[in-house]
Amino acid sequence: MEQQDQSMKEGRLTLVLALATLIAAFGSSFQYGYNVAAVNSPALLMQQFYNETYYGRTGEFMEDFPLTLLWSVTVSMFPFGGFIGSLLVGPLVNKFGRKGALLFNNIFSIVPAILMGCSKVAKSFELIIISRLLVGICAGLSSNVVPMYLGELAPKNLRGALGVVPQLFITVGILVAQIFGLRNLLANADGWPILLGLTGVPAALQLLLLPFFPESPRYLLIQKKDEAAAKKALQTLRGWDSVDWEVAEIRQEDEAEKAAGFISVLKLFRMRSLRWQLLSIIVLMAGQQLSGVNAIYYYADQIYLSAGVQEDHVQYVTAGTGAVNVVMTICAVFVVELLGRRLLLLLGFSICLTACCVLTAALALQDTVSWMPYISIVCVISYVIGHALGPSPIPALLITEIFLQSSRPSAFMVGGTVHWLSNFAVGLIFPFIQEGLGPYSFIVFAVICLLTTIYIFLIVPETKAKTFIEINQIFTKMNKVSEVHPEKEELKELPPVTSEQ
Repeated sequence: MEQQDQSMKEGRLTLVLALATLIAAFGSSFQYGYNVAAVNSPALLMQQFYNETYYGRTGEFMEDFPLTLLWSVTVSMFPFGGFIGSLLVGPLVNKFGRKGALLFNNIFSIVPAILMGCSKVAKSFELIIISRLLVGICAGLSSNVVPMYLGELAPKNLRGALGVVPQLFITVGILVAQIFGLRNLLANADGWPILLGLTGVPAALQLLLLPFFPESPRYLLIQKKDEAAAKKALQTLRGWDSVDWEVAEIRQEDEAEKAAGFISVLKLFRMRSLRWQLLSIIVLMAGQQLSGVNAIYYYADQIYLSAGVQEDHVQYVTAGTGAVNVVMTICAVFVVELLGRRLLLLLGFSICLTACCVLTAALALQDTVSWMPYISIVCVISYVIGHALGPSPIPALLITEIFLQSSRPSAFMVGGTVHWLSNFAVGLIFPFIQEGLGPYSFIVFAVICLLTTIYIFLIVPETKAKTFIEINQIFTKMNKVSEVHPEKEELKELPPVTSEQ
């Protein structure tokens, strides 16, 4: 009873924990979303700048193909940088810690922000292309390190809610970029360099404020072997001096992990005891991106135009869609601990599946039935709602939960790599799918949503309100191995962790 009372006290959302969450998410995740959307509104103005710069150097304008190719490279540098950033996750979080990696990551935001802000004055579009690569690296790191950091800071009863906060700030970043990208604000000839350069502001704030907050207690105890620092960090985060129960749980994870040592990406693929965990994150991360979320955003303007929305008003409707995305992600923060991860994933992918099927029919009949364009708009908004509830926020949270400390950095590297390569593939291939299949393009995404939903239903367990050891024991049975790390015989006597519900 005393342990349960202590657990409840430790599970409060304290001011320190709330501020650490907000600063980490705003300083890092917000930038990811902001840079996804920042180049959309001023795209034509930036291409004009590319052409004028080229003319100033050569005395002639670029032809259409080289200009389009140069712009495609500019856009695609972001997901390519994200891929590189994902590969850096493991080395950085193990060397600098979770908080240290986030602070180091600000280099990849502040430097490109300055370069992009000065690009027009310097008359150099190369600065923009290099900067897009650098902010991509920043996004690749932040999309993996922030969920890891918050998942390790949070008590188990708040881990789901805090784990969704990074995705919330990604959607807020997208919305802010869409609002600042309105033509009467910054999407104009004078304002677009400022629009791109604003990404450095959250990074500067994080650089100033995050050092005052604790490092991950799990990192301090398990990897740094500094129990005193880990205990102090927990006391600061929980607002409660007696944290021995939680220290004991972390120490037990440490004992279980000593059998394996540090698990590299190569070793991760070889370990039978992590087989279903690894396959699950690959399926979820691929399903998240290959389900067509970026294609939906890409196609939204065209759908709105065909529905009769005036061209000048499309930017406001698109921003409205971004607002819906933010609202639904806020809902996910509050319901993830109530409904659980598994149900939100099943519900979200099912909504996306239905939206893709109905959208296919609506696009095919758009020119023959007068009210069909409005069905298309409803489908786009429904898809955004479904994706915001589960497929967008939950996969990164699950990586934190289903892997223990020694394998978590490598798991985030694998998940991040799948995420960014899938993102890049959709951006590269979708225009060709659209050209080949026309209104039936979204059938491809519907099939991926269906297959991902089936996998989740059959394989992915519920992890709500469970400790990392308890979740690992669920997968131990699925993987048909006797222990977490069967090569260590003495771990057979390791007592199970009991959770207070």
